[in-house]
Amino acid sequence: MSRNKELGRKIRLMKKIKQNRRVPGWVMMRTARKVTQNPLRRNWRRGSLKI
Repeated sequence: MSRNKELGRKIRLMKKIKQNRRVPGWVMMRTARKVTQNPLRRNWRRGSLKI
């Protein structure tokens, strides 16, 4: 079952979920919109994880 995961795997998946966010607005304002994209962005269909 997909809900039966070991703790280490859950922690690694949560880290990837946290990384998969857009750049905050205050970062764009602070860098004068030089930083607008997150290089770690990943789509759940296109990109796969090595976990």
